[in-house]
Amino acid sequence: MPSVNMPEQMWVVVGDIHDDVASFARIPELGKSVGVIATGDLTMLGGVKKAEAVLGALRRSGKPILAQIGNMDKPEVDRWLTEQGVNLHTVTRELAPEIAVFGVGASTLTPFGTPSEFPESAYEGWLRACWREAGKYPYAVLVSHNPPRDTACDVIPGNAHVGSTAVRAFLEEAQPDVCLCGHIHEARAVDRVGRTLIVNPGPLAQGGYAILRREATGLTAELRGL
Repeated sequence: MPSVNMPEQMWVVVGDIHDDVASFARIPELGKSVGVIATGDLTMLGGVKKAEAVLGALRRSGKPILAQIGNMDKPEVDRWLTEQGVNLHTVTRELAPEIAVFGVGASTLTPFGTPSEFPESAYEGWLRACWREAGKYPYAVLVSHNPPRDTACDVIPGNAHVGSTAVRAFLEEAQPDVCLCGHIHEARAVDRVGRTLIVNPGPLAQGGYAILRREATGLTAELRGL
C-alpha cells in the first residue's frame, strides 16, 4: 500500500533543449531539487559530442540526472546515455522509494525524417515491457518525449493533434500518476487522461520547465517558466 506520509521532494523537469542550456542555471528551484529529468531532444540533430555538452551543463548543477533521446537526437546518443548510467528510454528505474520512473524517448514517425523515429507498434511494446516493473510500485511517472494524442499537450497550429496513439492508449489503461512529455513546442500545457496528470513543459530555450513534486499525499506536477 502507498505510504500516507511520504517525505516531500522536488525534481526539475526540462525538455526540448536543442543544445541551448543557457536558461538552465537560472531555474530558481534547482538548488532545492533532488534531481533533474530531461524528457528528450537534448540536441538539434546532434550526436554524442553535442549530447556531452548538454549533459555536462546539466551535471554542473550537482544534481542526479535522468535523460533520454528525442527524435532530434541521433541514435548513438541513446547508447551513450546508457553508458553514462542515466538513460530512461525503455528503462524502468526507482526515482525514490515507492516511486517508479520509466521512459520512452525518440518519437513516432514524422513528415521530417528526423534521426530517431519509430512506429506506434514499437511504443506499444516498450510501454508494456516497462510497465511490468513500474506497475509494481505504488506510484509511477512516465517520461514520454511523445505527448499522448488528443490532449492539450499535442496540439499544433490549425488545432491538429499529433501525439502518440500508443501513449494515449497506455495511459487510459495503466493510469500512471504523471506523464511528463515534450516534442510539441507549441503545446506547453497541463491536461489529464483519466487520473494521469500530463505535463508538457515546453522548450527550455524559451524558458519552459516543470516541477515534479512528491508530497505527503502523492505526486503532483506543474508548469513553471523563466
